[in-house]
Amino acid sequence: MNIAIYGAGGFGKEVACLIKRINANGGDWNLIGFFDDSKPEGMPVSSYGTVLGGMDLLSSYAEPLAIAIAINDNKAVRRIRESISNPNVTFPNLVDPSLFLVDGDTLKMGEGNVIQNDCMISCDVTIGNFNLINDHVVVGHDNVIGNFNGLMPAAHLSGGITIGDNNLLGVASVVLQGMTIGNGVTLGANSVLMTQPRDNSTYLGVPAKKFDF
Repeated sequence: MNIAIYGAGGFGKEVACLIKRINANGGDWNLIGFFDDSKPEGMPVSSYGTVLGGMDLLSSYAEPLAIAIAINDNKAVRRIRESISNPNVTFPNLVDPSLFLVDGDTLKMGEGNVIQNDCMISCDVTIGNFNLINDHVVVGHDNVIGNFNGLMPAAHLSGGITIGDNNLLGVASVVLQGMTIGNGVTLGANSVLMTQPRDNSTYLGVPAKKFDF
C-alpha cells in the first residue's frame, strides 16, 4: 500500500528508515514521499523522497493513502490529526521489527502509533492512538497509555502505570510503578517520577519535582 510521511524534518527521515526496516522484514509499504506545510513542494528529503505538498493536497488526495505523522511534538501531532478528514487516509501503526513483546496476545493498540527500534513492551499493555515510542523504551506490565504521548529514547515505565493524553517523557526518564500521569505533563530528561504529577506541569530531577518557569 502507498504510504507518505507527514513531516519532512529529521524525525520524518527516521520514520522513512523505520519503513525501510519494516519492508526488509516482510512489509510491503510503498513510500511515495512527504507532506509538509513549511517546506517547498519538490524539496528532496535526503534520499527518501520529496515533499509532495501540504495539508491542502492531502485533504483532496483521491486514492487510498496511509499516513505516518512524524512530528516530534505531541501537541502538533494532535493538531495535524484533527485537520485530516479525508476518508481515503488511514493511519497505520508502524512498529520496528526489533520490538520485544513479552506477550503479544495481550497487547491492545489503537492507530497511528510509531514504535522505534529496540523497545520492550511487557504483558497486558494498552496503547491508544498516535503515540511516539522512541528507541530503547521499556513499557512495563499492565501499563495503560492514552493518546498523543511522546516517550523519548530510553524512557522506562515500571508496571501498573496509567498515562493520559499529551504527555512528554524525556530522554532516559523513569516512572516508578503504580503511578498515574494525567494530561499535559512534561517529565525532564533523566528525571525519576515518584509522586503523582499535576496536569499541564513540568517535572525535573531525582526525585522529580514540579518546576515553574
